[in-house]
Amino acid sequence: MSESGPRWEKVGLTEGEYGIICRQLGRQPNELELGLYGLMWSEHCSYKSSRKHLASLPTKGSQVLQGPGENAGAVRLAADEDTAVVFRIESHNHPSAVEPVQGAATGVGGILRDVFAMGARPIALFNSLRFGNPDCPRARYLFDGVVRGIASYGNCVGVPTVGGEIYFDEAYKDNPLVNVMCIGITTVESIVRGRASGVGNSVFVVGAATGRDGIHGASLLASREFDDGGEDMRPAVQVGDPFCEKLLIEACLQLLTDDAVVGINDLGAAGLTSAASETAARAGTGIEIDVARVPRREEGMTPYEVMLSESQERMLVIVEGDREQAIRDVFSRWELEAVRIGEVIEDTVLRVRDGEQVLAELPVDTLVDAAPAYCRPAEYRDRGSEEMPLVDEPEDLGAVLVSMLGHPNLCDRRSVYQQFDHMVGTNTVVSPGADAAVLRVKGSRRAVAATVDGNGMLCHLDPARGAENIVAEAYRNLSAVGARPLGLSNCLNFASPEKPEVMGSFIQVVEGMARACRKLDVPVTGGNVSFYNETGQRQVYPTPTVGMVGGLDDVRLSVEPGFSSRGDLVVLVGRSLGHLGGSQYLNIIHQEVSGPVAEVDFSLERAISEVVRAAAAEGLLSSSHDVSDGGIATALAECCCLSPGRLGASVVLAGTGRSDALLFGEEGGRIVVSLPPQRLPSLCRRARKFDCPVTVLGMVGGKSLVIHRQMGEGDDISPPAGSDSSQWRKHLQRAQMTAEKLMDLPLDKLMQVREDGLI
Repeated sequence: MSESGPRWEKVGLTEGEYGIICRQLGRQPNELELGLYGLMWSEHCSYKSSRKHLASLPTKGSQVLQGPGENAGAVRLAADEDTAVVFRIESHNHPSAVEPVQGAATGVGGILRDVFAMGARPIALFNSLRFGNPDCPRARYLFDGVVRGIASYGNCVGVPTVGGEIYFDEAYKDNPLVNVMCIGITTVESIVRGRASGVGNSVFVVGAATGRDGIHGASLLASREFDDGGEDMRPAVQVGDPFCEKLLIEACLQLLTDDAVVGINDLGAAGLTSAASETAARAGTGIEIDVARVPRREEGMTPYEVMLSESQERMLVIVEGDREQAIRDVFSRWELEAVRIGEVIEDTVLRVRDGEQVLAELPVDTLVDAAPAYCRPAEYRDRGSEEMPLVDEPEDLGAVLVSMLGHPNLCDRRSVYQQFDHMVGTNTVVSPGADAAVLRVKGSRRAVAATVDGNGMLCHLDPARGAENIVAEAYRNLSAVGARPLGLSNCLNFASPEKPEVMGSFIQVVEGMARACRKLDVPVTGGNVSFYNETGQRQVYPTPTVGMVGGLDDVRLSVEPGFSSRGDLVVLVGRSLGHLGGSQYLNIIHQEVSGPVAEVDFSLERAISEVVRAAAAEGLLSSSHDVSDGGIATALAECCCLSPGRLGASVVLAGTGRSDALLFGEEGGRIVVSLPPQRLPSLCRRARKFDCPVTVLGMVGGKSLVIHRQMGEGDDISPPAGSDSSQWRKHLQRAQMTAEKLMDLPLDKLMQVREDGLI
């Protein structure tokens, strides 16, 4: 913390905010009180630049059990049972930029605590990561450190990392984005809230002892832009202990089976200050804390340091006054400390004592609810209205596909996710590498599906449409594995909100996300806003990340992306329009980040998802894979590379316009499926019900991916429904004879290129 400048600047406040505090208190706050306000009024904790705009997001739904405002959101898995899915996504961007291993590791630890604080057992972790060019030494250092931090913490704590995404762009050179999602399972009746109810009830701090790590993490590290001296902020990065976290998970879940617990809350950002004031605010009570009782792992710590510390693996637990021994017994069994540090009081204040001496006394509502809500100046720039760039169409489109598959943004992520234990807990049914992960709910046939998706490049070009496309892709990813979407949590990553162009992008992203959620009937159950992701003159792209969960009624009917049976038909559900704006093709091959972003056809998105989910539920599909980054050519190549039988395919694409647009266009509204020929009539009947286009593209088989181009609109290559396999094959062969062959790529080559792309 700087020793120079006005006292309010030392805790990250403005002079105007300091004046508001003085008026609310009728006096000047002392140093400890000012530190508490610095935490609670920070951008990271108060959402003072964003909360007016976030109010437009839809948060209600028949399946929603807990919306924004608690440790995590919760949805009911199915209407006819009491399983609840608890989930949240959060950022740990600034700590990871300063110290990537511990920054990422403690991000995992924090999101785990958010979920088990709700009474849910964590069953899976996901991540969304963005870095600069991997050839840059600093970007490589950050990438390697973040991956190591996620692996070391998740593997040790025993929660599988089952999905995620990784992208590279110079916009993230100095500020990586590290977003982590956790999902957990409990029953509807077992959900616990973080509320300090019941005057006279005891307040316990449990878990690890308190140290000096993380002080001012929320108020300074996460709530301001960096400069070139970011390394001196290392003391504000927390240090994690996954083995302690594992014990804490088990102790808390055991404790929550006892009705002695009134409320529980994670000690994350803003530490003891946030946990105490927020639990009291939710309950309409107050809390008195004696800092002298807080266990410490370092000598000479001041009350200021104790209250502002963000040391990891700690929880605040509110216990009925006559049941204190119960909590001590549970935590003693798990060799963890459980210390009574205060009690719930009737006065709605946060009172901090050191023994008999009162050090701070602040109205809870001034800490939690009274931070100013800014309507910052916003400037809107419509980059997406630009014309498509004039680029030459490459002659060798097969070489283009090979180059794209080997690029870090599209290549196989196996070298990363193999560092994560994705099978611990034995719930994982669909593993990393698919459109969405699928995890069984033990004791039933049901399953949970989840995915994380983001696209900063699209939102840089057109924030509103970019956000709509992100929500639509997550929705499509869940549908591709056979799951019905239930809800989402968002993580909104932006540069400084004090810059009008950044604030304009933020507002447009929220508007686009709200519109998409309403159109697709997916409520938002919570999330996180991370501002000030910039260093010097370099800002990150506006990068909203969506973590979406869904449910399957029968885990045995989940569908994976790889072609699995020779002779299956390859079918496109949806339609291709050849939209290249904002595509990876333009970015990778032509070094262009430009063009209009595709408009989302929400009716089509709902239709293709309904068709694919219904077909999956009836066991019609052998495989299913959404079309997104890299277009349909990349999707087909991935279906081949992910084939358990190492199967290729031969397909014919019809359409007008440029071949590169047909192959690599990235408009949504498309899922590639494969199925036995005799099942096609059933798929077509479901498609007609939802007025959904269905086109037979080709057939699975061989050891190469062969793509033909039929010029013009062409004839319908789908013979009459009911034709047998041999008729299909002959018809497709005739179609290929009259079409131009664009590429014939051996599967072994495609797989090798994808595997070599990142490491």
